[in-house]
Amino acid sequence: MSATAEADPKALVAEAEALAARLAGVREAVGRIIFGQDSVVEQTLITLLSGGHALLVGVPGLGKTRLVETLGTVLGLDAKRVQFTPDLMPADILGSEVLEEGEDGRRHFRFIPGPVFCQLLMADEINRASPRTQSALLQAMQEQRVAVAGVIHPVPTPFHVLATQNPIEQEGTYPLPEAQLDRFLLEVEVSYPDEAAERAMLLATTGAHNPRPHQALTAQELIAAQALIRRIPVAEGVLDAILKLVRNARPEESPLESVRRNLSWGPGPRAAQALMLATRARAVLDGRLSPSVDDVLALAEPVLRHRMALNFAARADGVRLPEVIDTLKGQVA
Repeated sequence: MSATAEADPKALVAEAEALAARLAGVREAVGRIIFGQDSVVEQTLITLLSGGHALLVGVPGLGKTRLVETLGTVLGLDAKRVQFTPDLMPADILGSEVLEEGEDGRRHFRFIPGPVFCQLLMADEINRASPRTQSALLQAMQEQRVAVAGVIHPVPTPFHVLATQNPIEQEGTYPLPEAQLDRFLLEVEVSYPDEAAERAMLLATTGAHNPRPHQALTAQELIAAQALIRRIPVAEGVLDAILKLVRNARPEESPLESVRRNLSWGPGPRAAQALMLATRARAVLDGRLSPSVDDVLALAEPVLRHRMALNFAARADGVRLPEVIDTLKGQVA
């Protein structure tokens, strides 16, 4: 964003309104390809506008892969896909150094970049790879760079990881460690479409002509949008709601007896940072210039559910995380 817009509230409003109009075009372009997943599309776009990464959780066949491919085209990003399997190695993601011999007979190492060197990386079924391979993404997701053989290699900007995970098939999978889960801004739950959306999808995708996505934004425009999102003002009431929601979710210091009884650990400061950015992005995506407490409540579950864990007693009693999060939201509303 320009320095003038940062100093002039009117210029900030004008830029935010222009961005909202562009984002409406983005949603329309995605909506021509993805049917009945409005909430999923919204939360994924919120993640990208916030500069973060998303974990898409849903059973096979709900369009998770198609959504990532569509977003790559619509947003004008260099997108790559990695199918995570038990035999996948870190070098298959990051790249590796190979020994080459020059014309003069001298040998040297040359780095061959892996698929992580892109702008939008789809990590398909990320929990099928070993913890060693999963952790290969940690540095790239947090620092936008990777270290190979002691040499730092920056990844392109913007850089986003959209990972998918099957919630029902656990055989041959490795649960994501807490450190990796915390790197995801949102955990997006992908559910079945309603009947009307599924009917429209059948008619659109089984005919002679399959709809193809078209570009509605560029990578540089996305970077500018991410910078603008960080300039959107947040009211004290919204800030207080975010802090109360996150701090009350920590069993060590929560005033809620149900939280202390049912949770083994809660969200850290990164959850509050995620909520601050995501509420701003949701407001702009909806054409509003200031986030509200309603935005905080709407995003509480996708921000918190992968940053909290039930203890053994709570799982034995059939307690579910959404119930605990609803209790937390009730203290804020």
